[in-house]
Amino acid sequence: MISTSQFRNGAAFRSDGKRFTILYFQHVKPGKGGAFVRTRLRNIDTGAIIEKTFRAGEKFDPVRTETRAMTFLYADGDLYNFMDSGTFEQVAVPAEVLGEATGYIVPNGEVKVLSADGEVIGVEPPAHVDLEVTETDPGLKGDTATGGSKPATLETGLVVQVPLFVNIGDRVRVDTRTREYLTRV
Repeated sequence: MISTSQFRNGAAFRSDGKRFTILYFQHVKPGKGGAFVRTRLRNIDTGAIIEKTFRAGEKFDPVRTETRAMTFLYADGDLYNFMDSGTFEQVAVPAEVLGEATGYIVPNGEVKVLSADGEVIGVEPPAHVDLEVTETDPGLKGDTATGGSKPATLETGLVVQVPLFVNIGDRVRVDTRTREYLTRV
């Protein structure tokens, strides 16, 4: 059992039959009445973020979470296959679990696979990835880095804004957290 006094950011627990991770918590002791804990929680199954208040001392069932570094092998329809580099165990993850991370996953790329109670709940790509530009308007003479920007389609199907001098075939570095162009590689 996990008590409200043991709450930490990132901790996972089960409340009302639903699994949550703690994004933010605050212990409050008002001058009158009992203490309570204000929290911002993410539902592990749906991804919804809610705010909830608990009485101090409430107890919950913990959820066992694990993060493992894995290598992306290949996509087979709607399933993305990953391999644990240490144990060579392979895991197939449905595309809907990956969400926006599919645009940052390349063959033989390293990712962190998040699981709760043995079930894969998400994939976290690295902070930045290098991808090849497959489609964009051609660059013109005189285009500079300080000029405007244009949309470019990358090898994974992701579309990002790039400077005017970037051409088809160039490799660019993209920040996976902000979905922005960083530099040409």
